[in-house]
Amino acid sequence: MKFETKCLHEGYHPKNGEPRALPIYQSTTYKYDSSDHIGKLFDLTAEGHMYSRISNPTVAAVEEKIASMEGGVGALCTTSGQAASLLSILNILQAGDHFISASTIYGGTINLFGVTLKKFGIECTFVNQDATDEEIQKEFRENTKAVFGETIANPALTVLDIERFAGIAHKNNVPLIVDNTFATPYLCRPMEYGADIVVHSTSKYMDGHAVQLGGVIVDSGNFNWANGKFPEFTEPDESYHGIIYTESFGKAAYITKARVQLMRDIGAYPSANAAFLLNLGLETLAVRMDRHCSNALKVAEYLSKSDKVEFVAYPGLKGDKYYALANKYVPKGSAGVISLSIKGSRENAVKFIDSLKLASNEVHVADIRTCVLHPASSTHRQLSDNQLAAAGITPGLVRLSVGIENIDDIIEDIEQALSQI
Repeated sequence: MKFETKCLHEGYHPKNGEPRALPIYQSTTYKYDSSDHIGKLFDLTAEGHMYSRISNPTVAAVEEKIASMEGGVGALCTTSGQAASLLSILNILQAGDHFISASTIYGGTINLFGVTLKKFGIECTFVNQDATDEEIQKEFRENTKAVFGETIANPALTVLDIERFAGIAHKNNVPLIVDNTFATPYLCRPMEYGADIVVHSTSKYMDGHAVQLGGVIVDSGNFNWANGKFPEFTEPDESYHGIIYTESFGKAAYITKARVQLMRDIGAYPSANAAFLLNLGLETLAVRMDRHCSNALKVAEYLSKSDKVEFVAYPGLKGDKYYALANKYVPKGSAGVISLSIKGSRENAVKFIDSLKLASNEVHVADIRTCVLHPASSTHRQLSDNQLAAAGITPGLVRLSVGIENIDDIIEDIEQALSQI
């Protein structure tokens, strides 16, 4: 199937006389014919659902769809994008380990990696993703276990050179994890460029309607977990009767371990109803992303001509620093989020935001409705000035998430708000 068809038909395959729409299996538990079968489920030798903390038929259908959309061997849905990022790391690293991340990633993820994981005994080194291979290589240690980056960073809108970062990671026998939230698999499939694991905040474009939180981890099945650096995949797991993940699950070793070990113990699994709503968003993803990209490019072009705007960051805009990388990795469009810096003080940025009438001032992004935010005083408020600078955030930076309204209405709203400065 082509991508647009997968959005509609992958994951759920109704049989004769069954519902056409994905059913909501609103149940925490399941009935079995024998104790022996339940035993096999807990031995991981039989397929099926044990308990909805680990898997559920509705959620499983959505996981299958997303895995197909990304080109992976399996997926695991979570209750938020932050949970997906956390589990993607904890599935590989433990106390005493180290990983490398691009510095221009979502502010909440910077906190997760730099503060919370540090309390777990896991250390993260943040690097400039535009640094040379040699400079990045210097940050690797004997205990480095992964590399992390975002396809299109939130809100700096830098574009990760996925192929280059995959090469650096693989040279050191570690996987590359890519947050593909802004691009979505419609605009970019990082695994085609060497990424090993992909994560998303499905609360954004995948849902698209701002109705439920969620995240997902997708496993490419391509990384060699038996290369000697990851004994947790090649040695017996005593919590599952000594099962060895690489031997029992082959290419799906990573995503199986994440589900049956981490999700079992942490329980950050979404409800059936949340997955049902996510699936509705996925069905129209391709259609919506085309409109987001088209509208955002027109808005970026308009803003770039304003004498009240210091700069516009949008990878699809000619002249943007990441225009060449955008043409390589997101040739169909650079999604719908624009970062612009209003000239003058932080107060000018706030004045612009508060003067908008159509666009909503809200702590969200990648919605069908145009919304706006001042990152330095909200989502990235907890970062130091140095961290803000490293993340590409100026005091006057405004994150504008362009929706799918009529483009004339969006630009008219921006024009009247700029006139208030």
